[in-house]
Amino acid sequence: MMDHSKQKLFSSHGNGKVSRKLLKAIGDNVIIEEGVLIFHPEKIELGNNIYIGHKTILKGYYKNSLEIADGCWIGQGCYFHSAGGLSIGKSVGIGPFVKILTSQHDPKDLEKPVLHEELVYNSVEIKDGADIGTSSIILPGVTIGEGAIIGAGAVVTKNVPDFGVAVGCPAKIIKYRTNT
Repeated sequence: MMDHSKQKLFSSHGNGKVSRKLLKAIGDNVIIEEGVLIFHPEKIELGNNIYIGHKTILKGYYKNSLEIADGCWIGQGCYFHSAGGLSIGKSVGIGPFVKILTSQHDPKDLEKPVLHEELVYNSVEIKDGADIGTSSIILPGVTIGEGAIIGAGAVVTKNVPDFGVAVGCPAKIIKYRTNT
């Protein structure tokens, strides 16, 4: 295994405390609670009537974007990493401590630590009216359908269709929402 102890591998991303003016776009009535950290604000677009809870991290990236549409509610302590692109539709509810990831390491070389392997980027899309339960984790490349529900603590590794209800680890569809 390669010795990385003397190589400069890491650098700071800053403290995440930024002015609203630095965001790519921000609508009316956007509440950003104390302790929210925002990285690469020039890649983040926020619509109207959005609530972002305390100590959430919006981790923009030098490429791709993080877009949150009108009417969304985001609980405290969430972590959104948008390296691969992240799009959240209108009127989406996201419970506290949800994690959304859009990149991962691609471990191909057994001689390298996984940390030093190439990153692979895959976008995440959450469609209008979906609800993401507390402490859920959404992995790269996933689409959550319109009006879908993700149960608390679920780990979503595959797409969830419109109006599907998914629970568990890994998340599985247990039923579909209907008007009856």
